[in-house]
Amino acid sequence: MSLPRAYVEHVAIRVRDIDWHVRFFKDVLGLGIRDEKPAAGEIPRQVWVLGGPQLIEDPAFEAPEGRLAHLGIMVDDYDGVLARAAAWGATALQAGPNWLVLPDGLNIEILQASAGAVEATLAIDPRA
Repeated sequence: MSLPRAYVEHVAIRVRDIDWHVRFFKDVLGLGIRDEKPAAGEIPRQVWVLGGPQLIEDPAFEAPEGRLAHLGIMVDDYDGVLARAAAWGATALQAGPNWLVLPDGLNIEILQASAGAVEATLAIDPRA
């Protein structure tokens, strides 16, 4: 049996001032917005920045603890990963069967990648 292949597609992070963070990622790193929900002005506003960060607006957020909301992980074997995760003690969250909480409280979102996407992404050498 071969091991499944996966990669972290996004990391969801709580931030107090989402507009400041969006400008920082754009102006300093050149990373634009990939998606935004709900519409501007509604809370909690969420912005997905190209390259992986998902920013979740939380005006009351004050400390680094609790900043991480979840990890979004692309997999090549969705059903197999969910079955193996359950065998390891992960349980589904109310958001759906692909939203899991691990025994120590870490939340992960499992996403099915398109054919060949995981292999192509893992083949990238970020230091080349």
